Amino acid sequence: MNTQAAAHAPSSGWLERLFAWRDRLIASDAFRRRAAAFPLTRPLARKAARDLFDLCAGFVYSQILLACVRLDVFRLLADGPLALATLAQRTGLDDDAAERLARAGVALGLLAWRGEQRVGLGQLGAAMVGNEALKAMVEHHALLYADLEDPVALLRGQAGATRLSSYWPYAADRARAGVAAGHALEYSKLMSASQPLIAEELLDAYPLKRHARLLDIGGGEGRFAIAAARRHPHLQVSVFDLPAVAERARAQFAAQGIADRASAHGGNFFTDPLPGGADVVSLIRVMFDHDDASVLAILANVRALLPATGTLVIAEPMAATRGALPMGDAYFGFYLLAMGRGRSRTAEELRALLQRAGFSRVQQVSTRMPLQTGILIANP
Repeated sequence: MNTQAAAHAPSSGWLERLFAWRDRLIASDAFRRRAAAFPLTRPLARKAARDLFDLCAGFVYSQILLACVRLDVFRLLADGPLALATLAQRTGLDDDAAERLARAGVALGLLAWRGEQRVGLGQLGAAMVGNEALKAMVEHHALLYADLEDPVALLRGQAGATRLSSYWPYAADRARAGVAAGHALEYSKLMSASQPLIAEELLDAYPLKRHARLLDIGGGEGRFAIAAARRHPHLQVSVFDLPAVAERARAQFAAQGIADRASAHGGNFFTDPLPGGADVVSLIRVMFDHDDASVLAILANVRALLPATGTLVIAEPMAATRGALPMGDAYFGFYLLAMGRGRSRTAEELRALLQRAGFSRVQQVSTRMPLQTGILIANP
């Protein structure tokens, strides 16, 4: 049992007996009928039934969202509501299919009725407008759903090669740095699309104004480095990633007009030397892609690189995050299983790894949207 599971395991004795009694009670058909009939417990019984149904129907809900994204429904409705007949014409659906999609979207809060046979954006649909990061993730999940077709086989290691392990080229072999440019383009686009929200969250929670040079390890096409350079005009920034990805980062730096204070270095952060000179190093969504031994190797390399006054910033979704519990162990737990390596960790588990790697001071920084990312700041 890992430390996270042990922390949540009930103690022996009366607490275990209490849980056993509760479980028997909830499993009883007679109790469920009485709870649904009694006015004080009826709302709880209905909520439990709804929650369980949502778990069963979650895949259907996600596919409705995917249909809306692929049919560009949110953009079509961004300027105002449309008659169902107009929506059908613009999406290439027949009238019945357009109405079916509209009713499903309304039920999920993606769309909302705006009069007779007219539909507009719901609260969730409005949040999708122009949100390229979410759209990219919705499309990307097609790979994950295919890998989860037989979750038991996946858990038993009998699923064979998965789509996600092929999509992320470093998943199968950490020493592989020679990724083809075409493949790099595919996954770099996804990372670049999803990076801005995390970048702004990190820069708001931990401003870099006191630092002079940033090294973003595993920094992809440089979206975080670009955001940091824009926020702090004095800051020199650099990215270290696979060679094919680093080439794309250089092109992005030139396109953004910051090539005079931005650089990109290609290599493998397990086997190749990291560029020196940085007083702050960032690892954004890197730790949870790797097992503990690999994480310790990364952290040891960073510890050797940093000066005594340097800082390491880790930003990634963390397990056991209050208000976002399913994100860590459920979503990322199975996503990383399908990818073939890594796991979601709690802040305390990351803190322990940092201390083993030689970082003496570790603090957690609060973020406004912990569902998107958690942040740890570590110093030698």
